[in-house]
Amino acid sequence: MKIAILSDIHGNYPALCAVLNHLEHWRPDFVLVLGDIVNRGPRSRECWQLIREQRDREGWRVLLGNHEEYVLEQASPSAPLEGPKAEIMRVSRWTMEQLGAEAVQALRVLPFSLELALNGHVRWPVRAAHGSMLGTREGIYPFSTAAEMRAKAGTPLPAVFCVGHTHQPLVREVGEMLVVNAGAVGLPFDGDPRASYAQLTWHHDRWHGAIVRLEYDRAQAERDFYETGFLEGAGPLARLILRELQLARGQIYSWAQQYERAVLAGELSLAQSVERFLAA
Repeated sequence: MKIAILSDIHGNYPALCAVLNHLEHWRPDFVLVLGDIVNRGPRSRECWQLIREQRDREGWRVLLGNHEEYVLEQASPSAPLEGPKAEIMRVSRWTMEQLGAEAVQALRVLPFSLELALNGHVRWPVRAAHGSMLGTREGIYPFSTAAEMRAKAGTPLPAVFCVGHTHQPLVREVGEMLVVNAGAVGLPFDGDPRASYAQLTWHHDRWHGAIVRLEYDRAQAERDFYETGFLEGAGPLARLILRELQLARGQIYSWAQQYERAVLAGELSLAQSVERFLAA
């Protein structure tokens, strides 16, 4: 039994294509896509179309991530259209407009989590969620303790708990539970710019997890920021996302810690805050 686990594609089409090419050779029995297919990247429409085709044709299982939630928030009539909050959420609005109404509607029905009971091979199921069972933004990190991982895996504990969200891959045994964070296909934050996905295999009467790292056309991924209009149309935070791609390190969280409150209070513009952050 072989299961591929993909997460956090973030509109990076060249990285997604590299992973799909690798899967064609590995030939898994199941493919789980744990959300954040779209947003925080320039080619969300193409990534969603490709994942949807694989879901419909090959039976891939697809979950909701927090960035799908951000896009859905922008589709709400109550979403602000002007002011500092609207400017901060401009990336998600740009993504929503690029996806179109039909794709946005399809995001609404994505499930939060899933469980696979695989032909009686294991005592408990393989469980998957984007962040954890506590929420799409409640992630599992390399520094998370065993107690934190158990609390976030739900009850009863599964044999394998598969997640994404943190963009930092890991495989760890927590008692009888195997925890697998697939990392990020499109936007790794562990300093390694290669695309990341996880392989889960059943042999010798137990589950084994492995992280796969793949080179892809990063130059094209950077060009996509310009060629799609994302860098201009998605607002100042798009510059930080490009920096994330280049450094394989998160930038927006650090920016938010330093500047978001001041931007929302009108003390400086979003563009000014991004300039200061990038100059530091």
